Amino acid sequence: MSENPTPEPSERETRPMSEPTPTGVLDPMPTGVLPASSTARRPLADRIPVVSHLRHSVGWQRGMLVAGLVLTGLFVIVAALAPWIAPYGYAQRTTDAGVDFGTLQPPNARNLLGTTVSGFDVLSRTIWGAQTALLVILCAIVFSIFIGIFIGLVSGYFGGWVDRILVVIADAIYAFPSLLLAIVMAIVISRGQSTLWGGILAAAISITVVFVPQYFRIVRSEVVRVKAEPFVESARVIGVPTFRILLRHVLRNSTRSVPVVVTLNASEAVLTLAGLGFLGFGIEATAASEWGYDLSRSVSDVTSHIWWTAVPPGVAIVLVVLGITLVGESLNDLSDPRLRRRRRAAAVTGGEE
Repeated sequence: MSENPTPEPSERETRPMSEPTPTGVLDPMPTGVLPASSTARRPLADRIPVVSHLRHSVGWQRGMLVAGLVLTGLFVIVAALAPWIAPYGYAQRTTDAGVDFGTLQPPNARNLLGTTVSGFDVLSRTIWGAQTALLVILCAIVFSIFIGIFIGLVSGYFGGWVDRILVVIADAIYAFPSLLLAIVMAIVISRGQSTLWGGILAAAISITVVFVPQYFRIVRSEVVRVKAEPFVESARVIGVPTFRILLRHVLRNSTRSVPVVVTLNASEAVLTLAGLGFLGFGIEATAASEWGYDLSRSVSDVTSHIWWTAVPPGVAIVLVVLGITLVGESLNDLSDPRLRRRRRAAAVTGGEE
């Protein structure tokens, strides 16, 4: 025939990928088609918890998240740079030239927020208190994460009598009031010596005991779900060691909700530390600066119309707790699939209009 028929797709284009070529070798992937692992891999910005939530937030959720990040970031910066920002030391009563501050002095050029009943500079102690609060948060969160994730991983994966015992222990811990438990742990650990690290560890460990059941329950429920997935069963069948399955397959897919819980618990850690200091079980003024202790010493000052000893540490506690809570609540809302679907639907509707 002289007419050229319409070219049909070549054998290479129409043959499925799993069909061997005439030479007996599997046909490679067609040009322009990427492997599934490459197309499914998300950018790095979408895999970082807070950054990914910020990128996908809109409206009032983004406003809450940004406000919380600003307050939390300011708190971390002040805590990290406290030795350079604070005009004086946390237990300093005189200037570098040897001039005494005086007690209960109102705000002045030398002491911008006045002095306390003990003769300490209020501004300096408020700034140094941020460092103490940050150390307690870090210690408590690190202890809680490692212990809670470990026992949750073991309990959810192996099950049996180990799982039942750990669940009962976690339920029993909820029966203890958190502040009472913190007071008991502070007495046991510090033994009446309220040093810097003694007070920090006392508060951190007491908070850890309260937080561990929360991480345990979250991780355990995720592990129970993930261990029944086909990829975990396949790893067992081909003989992958149990330790590798736990770390590489189960753990990586069971901690997606942990960042949200961390932010929510960090604010509770600040309040627990302040409660210990207010009740007299915190850190002594000469060992470190702590907002709760300063508030307890300023109670009698308020009745005498001396406001400058109570307002700065009180405002610091409110702002730090507010900032961390805003971040935690925003992450919690943005992690809800139902809210994400609503956001996408609203965006599509707005685009069509």
